[in-house]
Amino acid sequence: MTAQPHGGSQPAPRAAPHYRKTGVLTDHVLNRLVAWLIRCGVGPAGSRTLAVRGRKSGEWRTTPVNPLEFEGARYLVAPRGHTQWVRNLRAAGGGELRIGRRVDRFTAVELPGEEKPAVLRAYLRKWRWEVGAFFDGAGPASSDEELLAVADRHPVFRITREG
Repeated sequence: MTAQPHGGSQPAPRAAPHYRKTGVLTDHVLNRLVAWLIRCGVGPAGSRTLAVRGRKSGEWRTTPVNPLEFEGARYLVAPRGHTQWVRNLRAAGGGELRIGRRVDRFTAVELPGEEKPAVLRAYLRKWRWEVGAFFDGAGPASSDEELLAVADRHPVFRITREG
């Protein structure tokens, strides 16, 4: 049997969703240090621990995140792309933000691309010092078109407190 060139009735292969893996320093030192500080009730620059149920295991999964308050709403932005926490949050539809003993339960709705530029701009204004390298040169001064060009790589969720 000979290999057929791509074409015909078969769909084109889909590109994998954008994801930037963390390095050893981030995984084993920085995230652990930030997580420890958050557990102690000190969220550096407003950081929190995101807890969300695993989409396959149902077990709680946690990771440090940088929530954004913008125009009366709260958001979670995924600077590294379509990470495991993003996939779990999509499946669960909500989770918890934790700091110290405080637990805020929330529901989440993912924003479509056209709603992302203003939120990404505000996020980069606040957190660029930490996450700017993941946005391929886009920053708080970028145009809406430039932010739309990177928007599909960075899921954004509007979160609403329960109760």
